[in-house]
Amino acid sequence: MDQRDTAPDSWEQEDDVEAIIDGQLDPAFMALNVNAKPFVPNVNAAEFVPTFVVKSHSENLDSAVAVEKMSTMEVSESVAPVENGDSDMTPEEPWDQKEAEPNEEEPGGGSCGDQGPTVTAIIEETAPEVMMEEEEETPAPKVPLTQPDAPKKEHINVVFIGHVDAGKSTIGGQIMYLTGMVDKRTLEKYEREAKEKNRETWYLSWALDTNQEERDKGKTVEVGRAYFETEKKHFTILDAPGHKSFVPNMIGGASQADLAVLVISARKGEFETGFEKGGQTREHAMLAKTAGVKHLIVLVNKMDDPTVNWSLERYEECKEKLVPFLKKVGFNPKKDIYFMPCSGLTGANLKEPTDMCSWYTGLPFIPHLDSLPLFNRSTDGPVRLPIVDKYKDMGTVILGKLESGSISKAQQLVMMPNRHVVEVLSLLTDDVETDDAEPGENLKLRLKGIEEEEILPGFILCNAENLCHSGRTFDAQIVIIEHKSIICPGYNAVLHIHTCIEEVQITALICLVDKKTGDKSKTRPRFVKQDQVCIARLRTAGTICLETFKDFPQMGRFTLRDEGKTIAIGKVLKLVAERD
Repeated sequence: MDQRDTAPDSWEQEDDVEAIIDGQLDPAFMALNVNAKPFVPNVNAAEFVPTFVVKSHSENLDSAVAVEKMSTMEVSESVAPVENGDSDMTPEEPWDQKEAEPNEEEPGGGSCGDQGPTVTAIIEETAPEVMMEEEEETPAPKVPLTQPDAPKKEHINVVFIGHVDAGKSTIGGQIMYLTGMVDKRTLEKYEREAKEKNRETWYLSWALDTNQEERDKGKTVEVGRAYFETEKKHFTILDAPGHKSFVPNMIGGASQADLAVLVISARKGEFETGFEKGGQTREHAMLAKTAGVKHLIVLVNKMDDPTVNWSLERYEECKEKLVPFLKKVGFNPKKDIYFMPCSGLTGANLKEPTDMCSWYTGLPFIPHLDSLPLFNRSTDGPVRLPIVDKYKDMGTVILGKLESGSISKAQQLVMMPNRHVVEVLSLLTDDVETDDAEPGENLKLRLKGIEEEEILPGFILCNAENLCHSGRTFDAQIVIIEHKSIICPGYNAVLHIHTCIEEVQITALICLVDKKTGDKSKTRPRFVKQDQVCIARLRTAGTICLETFKDFPQMGRFTLRDEGKTIAIGKVLKLVAERD
């Protein structure tokens, strides 16, 4: 009974003891701020240790000032924090302030007192490390490095084209690494994963080939997108697939580009296969010209290969074979084409000149892009935005390149050929939200007033005052590039015009055009064959948006493809009204 009686007493006594201890330690715990909210600077909180330690008043103050001096070295305000330290002298307060101030002021910028910049400086220093730890999986940072300047820089779309395995994705990945859009740690992770699959030379291309199938086979399928910045310009990389099965995807990529980079491999045998009849080097160069790309940079890649070893003879050999063909396609060798040697895997001659290649005196690739003259783009033209892709994400989102005119938030536009009136809810250029966009920019638009199912790639956003033309029948001038037999009226092919893909039939051949003089034949031809130029009437299976080449070149050029080959290229001369 005694034990039972004593048990409750001891419990009560213990309670009392704990209560007394709590009472004694309470101020100390309050000072330590045990329940501090988790906050970014806590990661490197080692510097703030002196403020926790109970020291003499003056020592504590000195240490606090020292810490603040260290953190304000970046902001170059070393006097102000001392005054701040003098005015609030309690040892616990700097920590509490540092913890509370950024929470309130970070969104609006530190205006109260001099500690705002101090704290933001610490945040800026520590944030990258935290992000790297948390977001290991992301291949590239979502926001460009100089976000406020992004809209001011000229925007250029660069498409990488060329034969399969020429090194397009690897060069794209290397450029992103050199310009700081992919961090070293992510690339090391890719390198480890690629080594496990015995594909260690593929790791750079994984920055652009994010799809598992693309990584396993080492072949790009979709047009990869990424962006990087130089001092003067903002570039979007469009990494086109080189395989002949995915040429339609490549045409979609080339139709958005201002500038094409034709990547060829200098390795013995590889250049030859890419350039022969069945190779993609020829076809891609021709398609890029048809898609409206005026300027072509030819990167002679894999110069570091043992079979080449930065040999000038091999470089000149590739150049001599390519120039006549590019001239035939329509590029001017003196003005439109620029050759340069490089190595995508090692990054030689992409950003910095290389010692291996003393015979090349021009600028490396990225500085050369930066030094290109400005593109002339009129902002006062009608709004024309061909749609490349669409998906659902908190509403209807469309992707495309603004060909002319300018678009702003909350603007009313019309979706052709369905004539749906839509409103622009938000505008993103390369994942950065803006209020208005100018021609040449790659945009993501969130639209109101239309469902995702009602949009198809190839539709066009226009302003209501100036709608684009739509129809099914048109007259066009066609050049037959490669076709074994003859082409007669009734011939069916696939039409690629801007971002639109549609089945088309040649309904009538109107006349032949002499290549040298441009004279038209008086009689109607019964057929056309390879290397001939003709004017024909074409009729598409469904209604499409198009313009005449004279009025709007970007929407008046097209290619005809059949059986996986490009058969003809052409331009729209006249739109024919539908008969009721």
